[in-house]
Amino acid sequence: MFHPDILTRRQLLTRSAVGFGSIALASMLAEEGLADGVAVDPLAAKAPHFAARAKRIIFLFMAGGPSQVDTFDYKPLLERDDGKPLPFAKPRVQFAPTGNLLKSPWKFQQYGQSGSWVSELFPHFSQCVDDVCFMHSVHGTNPAHGGAMLKLHTGSDNFVRPSMGSWVTYGLGTENKDLPAFVTICPTLGHGGVNNWSSAFLPAVYQGMPLGNASVPANKAQVRFIANPKLPPEIQRLQLDKLRTVNLAHQANSGPEPALEARINSFELAFRMQTEMPRVENISDESAETQKLYGMDDPLTANFGRMCLMARRFAERGVRYIQVTHSDSNVQWDQHSDLKNGHSKNAREVDRPIAGLLRDLKARGLLEDTLVWWGGEFGRTPTAEGTNGRDHNPEGFTMWLAGGGVKGGHHHGATDDYGFYAAQDKVHIHDLHATILHLLGLNHERLTYRYSGRDFRLTDVEGNVVQQIIKA
Repeated sequence: MFHPDILTRRQLLTRSAVGFGSIALASMLAEEGLADGVAVDPLAAKAPHFAARAKRIIFLFMAGGPSQVDTFDYKPLLERDDGKPLPFAKPRVQFAPTGNLLKSPWKFQQYGQSGSWVSELFPHFSQCVDDVCFMHSVHGTNPAHGGAMLKLHTGSDNFVRPSMGSWVTYGLGTENKDLPAFVTICPTLGHGGVNNWSSAFLPAVYQGMPLGNASVPANKAQVRFIANPKLPPEIQRLQLDKLRTVNLAHQANSGPEPALEARINSFELAFRMQTEMPRVENISDESAETQKLYGMDDPLTANFGRMCLMARRFAERGVRYIQVTHSDSNVQWDQHSDLKNGHSKNAREVDRPIAGLLRDLKARGLLEDTLVWWGGEFGRTPTAEGTNGRDHNPEGFTMWLAGGGVKGGHHHGATDDYGFYAAQDKVHIHDLHATILHLLGLNHERLTYRYSGRDFRLTDVEGNVVQQIIKA
């Protein structure tokens, strides 16, 4: 017997057809972050374009430009021809004039099963070379710190563009909603400053969160005002809920406002961070053995060691992009003179912490899906500036990657016999960016954002993935 309140399938479809459209519309709006008049969490984890080899990045940035021919690019002819003129033309555009060839003041030796050449500047890191992929043919376009830093961080040296960390978090979101997706520890404020971790025209929620800056000791590089001593969490929650209601009412009349949506999300994240961030920043739960591994028992290595340890703590909690900058109030690796003392001091500060980070990540099973990236904004000339320094050199330099799907103990590309120009299997900064995004499961040509009438991407209209360094 048919009951009048019971609908047939045909009647149900007829009466609810419009509703299906609403559901589809709501879904599309949610994808655009506009459902219910306010953004859904734009940092929610997103699926990559294809299977990823790495889930997160730790970028160890050596501000100022470490010398490739004094670190990881051994050149016997440079040693042999010390003091002689460079036997080919120097770049048409140079930052400063240089003279004759200057041999490295440090000895090189081969390490590991890979037989990788490493200078005596890095005795601890040299024990990790079989986990490292060296790229000896990286090259850029700008010989000045500001332009080169912007190029490295944003893909552009003359326009304000989103930083790489912002592109990564835009593409993948975060694995921990209670922490920022992109953290930069003690960044330098010079040579582009905030633009090096800015989201530019991407939504503000993708901007990096700085912890301190280059002039702040690592143990003081903490989130300010993380605790609210006046109000308990439950009262703060009531305030945020009220604020949300007011903002939703505003948006119901005005329509979507990206700046307001970003502000709402920042309030919510700040509230959640009150619990999670102090746990990350408090390293007292790390064993004495672990702290020693990072060099925190030595005043010379303790500062950078703490930064590397913090990077591991952020990484294991799902932060997507972590940058650690080795710098100071000047540009740390920028030895236009007194190369031997400057590079020796810098290497002693970072060598043990970097080796500790790689070993710790590997022991915890994190290196497999964490990509560690090391390098500066450019390298240095094999010719002398003055009597004992080296000038900026974007024409050819070394960077290395570890973990995250790259071949350990592998060497890609080469500079010329003296280490001036990238000469074999060249890797432009755009190629480097494309490769790193690929390891994260992101197609650099598909990771775009429409702004001002065109689709922008990190690699602009260039970039090729360096397939040769990726594990089969």
